[in-house]
Amino acid sequence: MKAITLDSSQDSKLLLTDVQSRALLPGEVRVQIKAAALNHRDEWCRKGLYPNLKDGVVLGSDGAGIVAEIGEGVDYDWLQKEVIINPALNWGANQKVQSEAFEILGMPRNGTLAESVIVPLDRLHEKPAHLSWEEAGALPLAGLTAFRALTFQGDLQAGENLLVTGFGGGVAQFAVQFGLALGARVSTSSSSPEKLERANALGVDFTFNYMDHNWISKAFEETNGFDLIVDGAVGDTLNHLIEVAKPGGKIVFYGATLGNPSKLIARKIFWNQLKIMGTTMGSDQDFINMLSLVCEKRIVPIIDQVFKFDEAEEAFDRMRDGKQTGKIVLVP
Repeated sequence: MKAITLDSSQDSKLLLTDVQSRALLPGEVRVQIKAAALNHRDEWCRKGLYPNLKDGVVLGSDGAGIVAEIGEGVDYDWLQKEVIINPALNWGANQKVQSEAFEILGMPRNGTLAESVIVPLDRLHEKPAHLSWEEAGALPLAGLTAFRALTFQGDLQAGENLLVTGFGGGVAQFAVQFGLALGARVSTSSSSPEKLERANALGVDFTFNYMDHNWISKAFEETNGFDLIVDGAVGDTLNHLIEVAKPGGKIVFYGATLGNPSKLIARKIFWNQLKIMGTTMGSDQDFINMLSLVCEKRIVPIIDQVFKFDEAEEAFDRMRDGKQTGKIVLVP
């Protein structure tokens, strides 16, 4: 089968090649991929910034498709079923945190950027009927991450002020959409006027260009501060978020693309009784609850652009350069 693999000998670090598939183990299924999507995790693998990297592994965590083959012990009713894949493996029984055995589809085990992928049956859920293949394939990893950040960690309530930073990326996109669906007063930030216009079209209350040195004062004028802030950048921008958080507010971060902060306004954290917490991916229950919200509110992921597998380098470069608004999707 054709697949996009990590290959450090290539200039692009990517190779579209034929990969030998294997026989199914008991409890496994083979899913014929109809659409897959990129996450920053895939680009970090390409850059060599992810642990346990190995050439020849098929990249990709997001995917949706049709069950083409079932292993021993799997009910025949699953054959030919349209499914979406939960890429979080071995979360464990503790809703608070993943187990030591936790891993994510796409490294170190083969992922979804292939004509087919083998996964345990318990990773499958029926594809939301209102979504196209491309939309369903775009949902899993970023949707799960955003949902847990808002609900389990952030405990977002209807009517609260929510700030989602960095609109345009996958997690931020879903955090905005889910926040609106949950009844929050949603604001978002970006350095791109075009991306902020897209956010306005979704129905957010306020948008802020974080390149504007007055954005913090503007945020206070418009909102009087935020009950919950969801961020994927951290770095020294964490201190800006501390400034715009309401007393008793929460800051949840799911990534640190800007690295660690060089300083921290500790006094404001304890005096305002702020909660700062990390989050990553989500439990199996989070995934079920996320799908329930998507189906109930008929939420549709924003698709930035769809590429063929043989255009993978262009797709990865678009993510690397931060040009996307929404999810970048690849199809076989």
